[in-house]
Amino acid sequence: MLKDKRIGIIGTGNMGEALINGLVHSRSSIPENITCSDIRNDRLKSIKEVYGVVIAKNNLDVVKASEIVIYAIKPQIMASILKETADCLDKSKIIISIAAGVPLAAIESCLNKDLRLIRVMPNIAASVREGAAAIAPGKHALKDDLKLTQAIFDSVGESVIIEENLMDAITGLSGSGPAYIFLIVDALADAGVKMGLSREDALFLSSQTVLGAAKLLMETKEHPGKLKDKVTSPGGTAITGLHTLEKGGLRTTLINAVEAATNRSKELGEMMIKNFSGN
Repeated sequence: MLKDKRIGIIGTGNMGEALINGLVHSRSSIPENITCSDIRNDRLKSIKEVYGVVIAKNNLDVVKASEIVIYAIKPQIMASILKETADCLDKSKIIISIAAGVPLAAIESCLNKDLRLIRVMPNIAASVREGAAAIAPGKHALKDDLKLTQAIFDSVGESVIIEENLMDAITGLSGSGPAYIFLIVDALADAGVKMGLSREDALFLSSQTVLGAAKLLMETKEHPGKLKDKVTSPGGTAITGLHTLEKGGLRTTLINAVEAATNRSKELGEMMIKNFSGN
């Protein structure tokens, strides 16, 4: 599906490189069809050496060379990069933004032209090809555009298609979610150390436990409550630990964390719309 498509990636930071890595190693695309740009020349040189992709002198050359353009850049510079490349953006290209917190309305107000826009919220796990990405189409995006976008992000994990009004919730859940899990793993490792395990063993066991539990959920497709019940025996250790977690309000705290992160994402999105329309 993607092999004959020319893909441009503006920004080769963590997420940009993750996409290049996924596309090349999954053989969804060939290096010769991927053109990249970055403000750091040493970074571009390294990306070319590792993956064999084409590097461009500037962002405009990326857009000119590509049928699909991915803006893998920080939201603070999105408006300036969009304006820099605006002259070469038209409805012949699929324009994908993964700039966190930048709504499609902000991009539209900045460019003031009809484009096949798609907004994507990936997460950091894309760097190990286990990412979770949400894809929201703009009003001019075609069904085939969504299929191609899914193929790109499925090369670094799994993706779902949603309405853009749910993107803040996605940001609060899966976008920010790895940070919650890192905190949980760190806390479990601390608990293991407190109980006498070495730091190395405790961190390995807590990480592997989270990985195994997630894989069990994904592969069995059973409800987490049902799997929880399989682990808990009458009067046993697991139910005792679960009681302590419920007493400490873990479930409520996680729900509150996702809600707070979602609300913050909404606030940032509103700020972006104002900033972009003012540029």
